[in-house]
Amino acid sequence: MLNSKPLIKELKKTLSPENVLTTVEECYAYAQDASNSKEVKNLPDAVVFVKTVEEVQRVINNARRYKIPVICRGAGTNVVGACRVVHGGIILNFSKMNKILDINPENMMARVQPGVVLGDLQKAVEDVGLFYPPDPSNLKVSTVGGSIAQASGGAKSFKYGTTKDYVLDLQVVMADGRILRTGSNTVKNATGYNLSPLFIGSEGTLGVVTEATLKLIPKPEAKKVLMAYFDTVDGAIQAVNMIIEQKVFPATIDFMDKNAIQTVEKFYPAGLLCDKDCALVIEVDGFESAIEYQQKIIEDILHRCNASQIDVSHNDEEYERIWTARRSSMGACAKLKPNVTTDDVIVPRENLAKLILGIRKICEKYNLTACLVGHVGDGSVHPQIPIDYNDEDEYRRFKLAKSEIYDLTARLGGILSGEHGIGAEKREHISKVINGVALDYMRLIKKTFDPDNILNPYKIF
Repeated sequence: MLNSKPLIKELKKTLSPENVLTTVEECYAYAQDASNSKEVKNLPDAVVFVKTVEEVQRVINNARRYKIPVICRGAGTNVVGACRVVHGGIILNFSKMNKILDINPENMMARVQPGVVLGDLQKAVEDVGLFYPPDPSNLKVSTVGGSIAQASGGAKSFKYGTTKDYVLDLQVVMADGRILRTGSNTVKNATGYNLSPLFIGSEGTLGVVTEATLKLIPKPEAKKVLMAYFDTVDGAIQAVNMIIEQKVFPATIDFMDKNAIQTVEKFYPAGLLCDKDCALVIEVDGFESAIEYQQKIIEDILHRCNASQIDVSHNDEEYERIWTARRSSMGACAKLKPNVTTDDVIVPRENLAKLILGIRKICEKYNLTACLVGHVGDGSVHPQIPIDYNDEDEYRRFKLAKSEIYDLTARLGGILSGEHGIGAEKREHISKVINGVALDYMRLIKKTFDPDNILNPYKIF
């Protein structure tokens, strides 16, 4: 058991008392994240809200002095247990460090604090004609700091890339309390080692991000979304490949299988066709003059691949209806049983159909329902599996299925996460896809940056 009382006493002295929570009820509220894991049993020793980088330094310096872990938390929407407490510690909450510090249209950059909500950032930059593409499904609540910690992506990652492609510079409080700047305010930087990627996806295990400078791009003039239904997964994936072969580059090529379509339509009616095996959600954007050209090529390919119906948005309302349906899959799936898990596996696109059909087969083997969605343009699949954690047999079957899904992913040349991270949920499986020498160097980097192992310990490894 950690002796955190001296640290908590110190924090209450240096921070305002209302920003240090210690009651069981208060700590319980921050003990869980969206991974909703059955294994969660530990509470943080305290939850600390910070507003400035100086306050973050005080927390880190005191935590190092008392050898107490510090676990950063944004909105707690990650699905891999990345901000859960494993063996006690301090939750460092950034919800009050949430300012957009600067938007520079000339340099096309934004400087933000980690608690800024992604959806708010997107709206703010679009108001000045710019665009921040990373768009995870929970962007209305998830934060910039969390997206950096998890290297998050989203539906538009196929065309525009993920968070890692938009970080120019980070301000990071290191485990020794010093402040590190990882990059520059320029779009190119070949001056020394590129440190920013080390922190993107590190899940708060190497340092605490307190500010980010992000690259912006011009806002597309127009956009349109198509939803195409197929009778087979193979037909849908063939269409994906043919679209890419034709050098058409949609902003998004997303996927919903029959279970996902039916579940969404049951709880959030959007007029989806529930008798089809799967559907593709394809967004095109760019200059108004190019939209019709892209749409024509894509529709021709969809018909050639035997799409049974193609719905096209003609206004903002229809656009939002289709995207609301796609983004509602997790929430709809959560209504099927008391608990729901979502995963994030990715393979080379040539093996995508094998992955989707293999996941279906595994879940059928263990008598589990799987609603499959994903960003199939880049080979990513999110199996959403509703279960009841109080059903011991079902939970046992789920754990077996999960392990087999990871084995399948490894055999198909894939990895365990394209945008969600590893956290506590997948750490025991990471060696299935990561070379042992690479893991040794990852541990060495962790030891170098955090010799006392106080920054979000017991995650990734």
